[in-house]
Amino acid sequence: MSVFGELAGQAVVREQLERAAVASRADGSNSAMSQAWLFTGPPGSGRSNAARALAAALECTGPVPGCGECSGCRTVLAGNHPDVEIVATQGVTITVDQTRSLVGGSYVAPGVGRWRVIIVEDADRMAERTTNVLLKAIEEPPPTTIWILCTPSPEDVMQTIRSRCRNVNLVVPAAEDVAELVVRRDGVAPEVAIVAARAAQSHIGRARALALDPEAGEQRRATLRSALSVRGAGDAIIGAQRIVNVAVTVAGSKRGSSKEEDIAELKRALGIEDAARVPPAVRAQIREVEEEHKRRATRAKRDELDRAMVDILSLFRDVLTVQLGADVELVNADFAHEIEAFAGSSTPDQSVQRMDAIAQARRRLSGNVDPLLAVEAMMMAFRPQAFRE
Repeated sequence: MSVFGELAGQAVVREQLERAAVASRADGSNSAMSQAWLFTGPPGSGRSNAARALAAALECTGPVPGCGECSGCRTVLAGNHPDVEIVATQGVTITVDQTRSLVGGSYVAPGVGRWRVIIVEDADRMAERTTNVLLKAIEEPPPTTIWILCTPSPEDVMQTIRSRCRNVNLVVPAAEDVAELVVRRDGVAPEVAIVAARAAQSHIGRARALALDPEAGEQRRATLRSALSVRGAGDAIIGAQRIVNVAVTVAGSKRGSSKEEDIAELKRALGIEDAARVPPAVRAQIREVEEEHKRRATRAKRDELDRAMVDILSLFRDVLTVQLGADVELVNADFAHEIEAFAGSSTPDQSVQRMDAIAQARRRLSGNVDPLLAVEAMMMAFRPQAFRE
């Protein structure tokens, strides 16, 4: 199957990338292929999948670019191709040092494939100073290097970068397209896949998690039940703590290697025995490892909390939909009975105010407010009596 078959609901983008892959084989000149790309689209639209698909098609050794069967396609999609580097930071930002390392590597000729491809999945996490380090490499890349930057919006990168990149804009796929992909790729029952796709609001990765991981589904349901069950201050505080605890647990399970493992690996690389005294010159490197883990933990926790808030926002969107009698599908179809009951016990104005409280909590979270305080304030706004005070 073609590597572009994973792009759910992106027919226009697929055609654009297929043409580019064919053009990359037309001749050896730079004119045949754009060397700087900017993939944009909302979370879950498949930016990273599209970037990897293009990289696979460029490294493809089959008769048609992106065949999905050759070693080039398979190794890129598996993340093992020596000429394709994928940067997906787990920290809050992509550092200047990381970017300088990427730029240095971009001047190395490909060793196996036709191109050296560098994919930056979180280009929006580059500060302006960091982006300036990247500018020259994108403006005048080596003849066999391709840069692919991924961001939610073109405005997330500097104008000087945008003007030098070919933009590929992905759209939010229809829930039906996401469900079809989950059924085809993972063998999930269609009725399970469509519920997961709608609950995930067409976020492909989230839909797969909800369809395949019972624990992820239960965590979502627990979050929604916490939001619906707030009757007083005690419910709000307990529910907020529960939501934060789940976010911390999930974030911890996704961080990969532990701080202790990375420090031990650093010591081994430097030839320092575990029980030996650490020389002063090495202590700074160990502190940097510790700081990096702290940054990763902060970002992962924020991301999981924001995901929970988006789930709750979709819940009150459904409540408002029922209250207004709108003829649209519920996002949380598996909570239809609870939504109907809640809609009957509150007003549309109250639903809007609750949604405003969620939006404010998300802003506070992005502004480095203590996560528990932000979630507690949001949950307190869900109390029925909050609208009488």
